[in-house]
Amino acid sequence: MDWLEQAGRIIEGIGTESFPVALAQSLRQSLAYEFTVIFGYVGHARPLDLYDDFPPDRHVLHVEEYQEGPYLLDPFFLASLGERQPGVWRLREIAPDRFYQGEYYRNYYAQTGLAEEIGFLININRKLNIVISLMRTEKRFSSAEMRNLKKLWPVIDAACRKNWQGLALDETRDSAKMEQRIEYAFNSIGEGVLTPREREVVELTLRGHSADAIGKMLSISPGTVRIHRKNIYSKLRISSQGELFSEFITAILGSSAPAPLS
Repeated sequence: MDWLEQAGRIIEGIGTESFPVALAQSLRQSLAYEFTVIFGYVGHARPLDLYDDFPPDRHVLHVEEYQEGPYLLDPFFLASLGERQPGVWRLREIAPDRFYQGEYYRNYYAQTGLAEEIGFLININRKLNIVISLMRTEKRFSSAEMRNLKKLWPVIDAACRKNWQGLALDETRDSAKMEQRIEYAFNSIGEGVLTPREREVVELTLRGHSADAIGKMLSISPGTVRIHRKNIYSKLRISSQGELFSEFITAILGSSAPAPLS
């Protein structure tokens, strides 16, 4: 089946419940991969599972557990906040410099066993961004496969914007609530003993940035970053980034802002 026929099936499905299925099937005709998931991101709110084809055990890990908090450190989620332009991206292209040594990777992402993940980052409207993730467990996508995927971008982008532009969203309030929960979680970690700068170092460390990268982003020296990390660990009475990740996720899951939004 050539791409024009696949594109026709995608277009035919716009506005129907079969659209995500037609989209995934067409992508699979273009290259081999194992899993598809389409998340909708509205600010910091819990991601919308717009479509996935995971088996049950994979669904729990990639969707249910992801939605509970780890998504806040996902490079594709962060890209949806405007850190990257729409397009086709390899995970490693948008990940921080120490992502594969970071605790988000070690404590969550490594459990997926993926060899590579590629995402179509699409801006639907001013509130909603989606990421269509294509996942492999055995080998990375080749340069030729990436070139072919980028050729499909104009059709995928236009079709998705047309299909999801009218999606009813109740997530704006939820996004504001999650921002409150993140703020409250940071304040609750160590009973609010962290300074604003230390909180910045915590966030960037959890994302997977090295001391050198954090120093450049905050306009301080790498040595100062390391001093901040030492002070953070001392204040929180922990000794590793793994414990820091656990503190953050526990705080997110257990936090509720003291005053609800009106």
